[in-house]
Amino acid sequence: MMNEFTLGIEEEYMVVDPVTRELTSHDQKIVESAQKIHKDQVKAEMHQAVVEVGTGICHNTDQARKEISQLRYTVSQLAGEQGLRIGAAGTHPFSHWEKQLITEHPRYSEIVNELQEAARSNLIFGLHVHVGFQSRELAIHIANQVRYFLPHVFALSTNSPFWESRNTGYKSFRTKVFDKFPRTGIPDIFNSIEDYDNYVKLLIKTNCMDNAKKIWWDIRVHPFFDTVEFRICDCPMLIDETMAFTALFQALCAKLYKLRLQNMEFISYSRALINENKWRAARYGIDGNLIDFGKEMEVNCRNLILELLDFVDDVVDDLGSRNEINYVHKILENGTGADRQLAVYEKTGSFESVVDYITTQTLIGAG
Repeated sequence: MMNEFTLGIEEEYMVVDPVTRELTSHDQKIVESAQKIHKDQVKAEMHQAVVEVGTGICHNTDQARKEISQLRYTVSQLAGEQGLRIGAAGTHPFSHWEKQLITEHPRYSEIVNELQEAARSNLIFGLHVHVGFQSRELAIHIANQVRYFLPHVFALSTNSPFWESRNTGYKSFRTKVFDKFPRTGIPDIFNSIEDYDNYVKLLIKTNCMDNAKKIWWDIRVHPFFDTVEFRICDCPMLIDETMAFTALFQALCAKLYKLRLQNMEFISYSRALINENKWRAARYGIDGNLIDFGKEMEVNCRNLILELLDFVDDVVDDLGSRNEINYVHKILENGTGADRQLAVYEKTGSFESVVDYITTQTLIGAG
């Protein structure tokens, strides 16, 4: 049986006061109204200034685009009815986490109680992309190899240069904030799904966590679904960007699966090496060099991304995602979300203008 590579997309949006442009606690009113339309596809998050949306299981990128556009539109309309706006970026440019309320829910109280300030300050917004597999055995095999490419896609997604009114010097400061959590970052290689399940069982047995959802790595075999979940990207400003990254992750999985059917596989590099590239991607976005570990040399990030597009080229038409993947060229041309935020700030000297830019871009193509 051929694998279908179904898709699911989750995005986290910030809720913004249109007058002050500050993050604002919306008391879950947006979530409650949205659930009447989209059921459990709209959820509360730990901080009240966050709304999370998730598509259903989509059979291709066209269906995924339709659903995520509809979700962005609905949440934005309902926010508007409350006199609020939504924005898609990895961090808010200037709001302070200390002023934001935590959602009342036993799970969140428990996380805050355990992780303390690391949890309270975790006011960040990400994109999670699920790619479906016919078995968890296959999922772990592909996840091991696809780890190598995470920094490349992450560099394209960087969309959080500011934190608490400061230009951090990073293109993605969101990842630096999230690093304070346990069980984050690039995971190790697992030799088999049993190997991974034993790791999870040991952590549950020793009270490190109560279930596998508290594994917050940049990629994980999902604890309850037969999916590989990509969690490394900042929440993208544009729907076109979300779809480009979704299509790239799907194409990478399909390509590695195709190699497997030909008895080949991509080299699985160690966490320590891939982390070097992740750090560079967070710091420089697409403007720095990443390391090509095959050649053992630094290579311009943009060139590596073009190589990545060549690598997946032979599976893209079968997946029907060429239009979405082609948008990567536009990102290389126009800059990532972080580059565009920085340009607005440079021009205006105003963080409020950056927030306005984000909230406007978030709705392009929504509906």
